[in-house]
Amino acid sequence: MRIDIATLFPEMCGRVLDESIIGRARKAGKIEVNCHNIRDWSNDKHRRVDDTTYGGGMGMLMQAEPIYRCFLDITKDFAEKPYTIYMSPKGTLLTQKKSVELSQKENIFIICGHYEGVDQRLIDKIVDEEISIGDYVLTGGELPALVLTDTVARMCEGVLSANICFEEESHYNGLLEYPQYTKPEEWEDMKVPEVLLSGHHKNIDDWRLEQAVEITKIRRPDMYEKYIADEKLSKIDNKKG
Repeated sequence: MRIDIATLFPEMCGRVLDESIIGRARKAGKIEVNCHNIRDWSNDKHRRVDDTTYGGGMGMLMQAEPIYRCFLDITKDFAEKPYTIYMSPKGTLLTQKKSVELSQKENIFIICGHYEGVDQRLIDKIVDEEISIGDYVLTGGELPALVLTDTVARMCEGVLSANICFEEESHYNGLLEYPQYTKPEEWEDMKVPEVLLSGHHKNIDDWRLEQAVEITKIRRPDMYEKYIADEKLSKIDNKKG
């Protein structure tokens, strides 16, 4: 198996992956794990890979193009597109079952977000699955990517001494986040939703809430049901008040 990690901190990932069982497996050629600095594919003279978000908001967003260029360059000689994962709090929860499933893949490409995440169009373009390691937010996708790599790699043939080593082993407002977009306004024939370009803050807020509710309903029905119940209770309390 080969795993490629696209990150802003390849040295950080490398230091972890060079250690212990995974480090020994890499040196022995049992598994190939490569860490790539996304900044190496930036066209900006300062190697910048982020910009402000359309529609306003705090923080910066990683641009689609540098990550896409990295992806295309790294995978240009692959026989087929690698299974591509974006580490995200909005993703499906990582489980042992998912790890077993992923360990059967030949090539995996992992994208580590930073700042406020990455342009939604990059996700729509190349990502096969978004994965989360828990219902909390970290400063970047590196730690989740390392967790994913570790749990998948250890089940690959030859990494552990025997299969038995793993076969017997035992959000702030209650919604997942809405899609986000950054410059350019049009990328790979995909445009930023018009409402985010309108400058109408009320419409933007309404759109973001609508998107967040819909995403939560689809991906985390347990969170959605709790959100709806809380909303109904809040309305009842307001009427009483």
